[in-house]
Amino acid sequence: MTFRVERLVAGEMVVLRVSGRIEDAGVDTLRELLKQEEGKVAIDLREVTLISREAIGFLALSEVNGVELRNCADYIGEWIARERRRK
Repeated sequence: MTFRVERLVAGEMVVLRVSGRIEDAGVDTLRELLKQEEGKVAIDLREVTLISREAIGFLALSEVNGVELRNCADYIGEWIARERRRK
C-alpha cells in the first residue's frame, strides 16, 4: 500500500486521515499539509501500516505544537512518547 492522506472537516477541526506507509516523502507531504491549515488539526493514524523514524520525530514535534494524534497503534504511541522524552 502506498501513502495517502485524506482531508476531512469535523466542525472546527481538520482531520488528516493517513493510510499506508509514512516514510520520508510522506513526512514532507504532511509537513506541507499542516502548513496550509489554520486552527485545530488532528492526524488520524488508524490505517498506517509502517512508519519511519523520521516520521516518529515529526509526529512527536507536531503533537508538542498542538496537533492532536488520533488512533495511534500502541507501538507508534510508545515510540512517539520515547522520542519526546529523548528530546
